[in-house]
Amino acid sequence: MKKLILFSFTIISSFLISQKFTIDTLLTDKISIRAIQLWDGKVWYAGTDSKFGYVNFKDKSDKKQIRLSDKKLQFRTLGQSKKDFYAINIESPAYFFKIKKRNLKYIIETNDTVKTAFYDAIIIVENRLGYAFSDPDNNKKMKLARIRLNDHSQWKFEDFKDDLILNDGEAAFAASNSNFSSKGDFLWLATGGIKSRIYRFSKNHPEASFEVFETPIVQGTSSQGIYSIDFYDKNFGIAVGGDYTKQADNVNNIATTNDGGQTWQIQASGQNAGYMTCVKFRPKTKGKEIVAVGDQHISFSSDYGKTWTKISDEKNLYACEWLDKNTLILAGKDKIIRLNF
Repeated sequence: MKKLILFSFTIISSFLISQKFTIDTLLTDKISIRAIQLWDGKVWYAGTDSKFGYVNFKDKSDKKQIRLSDKKLQFRTLGQSKKDFYAINIESPAYFFKIKKRNLKYIIETNDTVKTAFYDAIIIVENRLGYAFSDPDNNKKMKLARIRLNDHSQWKFEDFKDDLILNDGEAAFAASNSNFSSKGDFLWLATGGIKSRIYRFSKNHPEASFEVFETPIVQGTSSQGIYSIDFYDKNFGIAVGGDYTKQADNVNNIATTNDGGQTWQIQASGQNAGYMTCVKFRPKTKGKEIVAVGDQHISFSSDYGKTWTKISDEKNLYACEWLDKNTLILAGKDKIIRLNF
């Protein structure tokens, strides 16, 4: 009887949540988008075929798209400061683009010609400091680029100590530009593959204060591990992922931390919609409500990530950002959509 009552409640709960939102399409195009930013009433994106552009939230006819290169570059990173956007293409050579918000004029600030260069994510913190992470070099060394944003800003490639070595087969996933997170003085970076771990840095002195934490997230093959993290504050955070080659698998693919990433607890193992590429805390809910998106679903938690309900079967979405408490923007294959709660 208890099982029957619980099952009935789950159906009712799922039905109620599914009735609380609407979805509309903001943009359609032949493009794959895995990195977005929100600014000035628009969603900005960088994607395949060197495409960069925006679409207005209120007026979908107000849109613009440019190509940052004649080459068919793939962008899976995008960050913003007060005056500029920053984007780096995956694969070598990697070009570090700066795009002026005022007029969309762009320059290449530097490049990375190392054959192993593959930039997974970029983050701009406190409008004065930026970081970008690449898969490791042939020596398996952590590869982090840093920029101090001022009138003479220049990217600097951090020279980490020899003890900051990744494991064989450990890297990161360029899935949604969200394997970085930042709160307070801390910057967290998630890796995946053969090993899936959390690296915590001091934003101002990363080499001097890095820490490495093990996670119980599924790992062991190149397609497994953490794909996305988000921190509500300096203590509470969430990591999601799984295996992109087995997207229905839902064991050990969600974990939370209450001590700043030092220890992680598996949540909803075997009881969620599977592989996830992006996770974000819902604003103004004190970390209680969370949305995660995967190639095959949009899922929602209302209890700090302990339980999850699939609220949509919308497919081919990879990245997400909250515009406000009631509006979520999602992007993926050939589209950008808006989910209104």
